Amino acid sequence: MTASEQPLPILYSFRRCPYAMRARMAVTYAGVLVELREVELRNKPDALLTASPKGTVPVLVLPSGQVIDESLDIMQWALGINDPDDWLSVWQSESCRQLIKRNDGEFKYYLDHYKYADRYPEQTMDYYRQQGTCFLDDLERRLQTSDYLCGLRFSIADAAVAPFIRQFAAVDQGWFLQSHYPALRHWIQTFLISTRFADIMHHYQPWKADSSPSLFGQGGPNSSN
Repeated sequence: MTASEQPLPILYSFRRCPYAMRARMAVTYAGVLVELREVELRNKPDALLTASPKGTVPVLVLPSGQVIDESLDIMQWALGINDPDDWLSVWQSESCRQLIKRNDGEFKYYLDHYKYADRYPEQTMDYYRQQGTCFLDDLERRLQTSDYLCGLRFSIADAAVAPFIRQFAAVDQGWFLQSHYPALRHWIQTFLISTRFADIMHHYQPWKADSSPSLFGQGGPNSSN
């Protein structure tokens, strides 16, 4: 079997999922070629559930059979292969690791409650938004003195957090545009108009067992700005 015939890693994804977004971002930045399988969350394919019974995306299945089903682990896997702009350098910072942990924990909790407030009538939508702004306050302070969350360059921290801020801002765009977060608004807008975001948001038809393979990630770091 030639190198071009080697089986590719398989990445199960869902276009709008922020966890899947950040995994795709790391994959395409690193220039790692994968077979992307877009998932319908209401109709999850058996192959996904066999690989990872918890049934969430993203899930990466390597040719060896190894399964990586946490988005941060997929990011670090891709960056371990190729990291030309040194995104992983900030991982040495406890402050940056804690920032991502807060995003994935406390902030994600209030983001979900804010976005789907009708499912959580214990408190009001405004209450859930206010709780989420505690994290936004921290990001604004950071971005008042730097263009990026953990230093002078875009890093794994920005890639990991931005998809979730995009979701939060979209719940009530009017409120976000009038909020006291000018630096945060500039940061997320810069991200949303970047080619690194455009590169991960192409539409793919939901994958089926008889689908032709959809290749993803071959653009490499030159496709990002």
